[in-house]
Amino acid sequence: MQKTFILVLLLAFSLNLSFAQSSKTVQKENIARILNTLASDEMRGRSALRPEIAIAADFIANEFKEIGLQPYEHDNYRQSFVINQTNIRQQNILFQGKELAENSFLITGNSASLHWNQDSVVNLLKITAEDNFSLKFRELMQKNPQDAIVLVDKKHAEYVSRFKFIYNRSQTATKEQSKQYNKNKVFIVADSLPEKFDISIQRETKDLPMFNVAGVIPGKSKANEYVIFSAHYDHIGVLEAVDQDSIANGADDDASGTTAMIELARYYKELDNNERTLIFVAFTAEEIGMYGSKHFSSQIKADQVTAMINIEMIGKDSKFGPNSLYITGYDASDLGKLMQENLKGTSFTFHPDPYKTQNLFYRSDNAVLAALGVPAHTFSTSQIDNDTYYHTVKDEVSTLDIENIQSSIEAIALGATGIVNGEQTPSRVEKLRD
Repeated sequence: MQKTFILVLLLAFSLNLSFAQSSKTVQKENIARILNTLASDEMRGRSALRPEIAIAADFIANEFKEIGLQPYEHDNYRQSFVINQTNIRQQNILFQGKELAENSFLITGNSASLHWNQDSVVNLLKITAEDNFSLKFRELMQKNPQDAIVLVDKKHAEYVSRFKFIYNRSQTATKEQSKQYNKNKVFIVADSLPEKFDISIQRETKDLPMFNVAGVIPGKSKANEYVIFSAHYDHIGVLEAVDQDSIANGADDDASGTTAMIELARYYKELDNNERTLIFVAFTAEEIGMYGSKHFSSQIKADQVTAMINIEMIGKDSKFGPNSLYITGYDASDLGKLMQENLKGTSFTFHPDPYKTQNLFYRSDNAVLAALGVPAHTFSTSQIDNDTYYHTVKDEVSTLDIENIQSSIEAIALGATGIVNGEQTPSRVEKLRD
């Protein structure tokens, strides 16, 4: 009991003094060590589609083991599953018999073959100059279950080229999705279709192993009530070289969040006063469809999850300044308000998500459990409206503020105290589905 009191007191004391006390030295060193390891060139950008992702998974599992977490599943820190990877063997588009440049089109889907021409009956859609390409692309991919040709305004030509490289001629889907959905979308930088055109593609499919990494601190009196701390550990891998650098290290996205999740596990294990069971999970494949969190969420009883704190990109000051985090879906439950109550007397503040039009509440790994009624929210500092390093080779540790990550970890740790020890229970989110 005395050890618990001292740890909480030290945490609150350092927060109150703007996180400047020497008691933070060890944790700061841990943060830097973990962050630099996950964002190292050895990890090759941690793409879920590349074998190097296993290096990151093993590193995280070893951290969990050294901390003393119990494996989440079958005496193994890995929670394994399989998705289908569809690789393109051949693709081309002809306009009036002339082949289009490779970087001017992108074909998505997972059907084995495709051949469309001017006689085909296919939906014709557009992404205009006024559209936000990323948002419109996501909308068409997730909410439009039809074959379609999508004409893209030339303003977005660079996005088409970039997205094509990121997709790397591969598409992924769960086995269930592969059976149920094989619709194709063809994005072409063009104002209109010519009188004669020909679109063709040949694909091959193989199974691809995936794995989350998860550990547990069992609860004492409320072991069947779960509090989840999470982050995704994958990123986008290797891109076209910029100044001879081709590795998208993903330091902020989301090595920073994964580092925070690991350090929270260390903190709560040392504190040893959790009445509820704590689950710490590093999700894979967020960048290619949130497959890791979807699999995890389908394997757990949502009614037993008291709260989920998902951490995404906390390496820089938020738009609210230092010592602040914003919470997606802030008003969907009172989780943020409860956590702010526990920060009284400190300089740290939680804020509602300032990017309402981005629909961030359902765009990260908290989404599935939130849709099932869990107070599952993402905590972030990312200024997504002006972050020029996002999804580029420039997202490196040197661009981050370690103290900002440090203060965010402390704030989440202290803020979640009442939820972890069973004294506070956040309200449920309105369900989007059963």
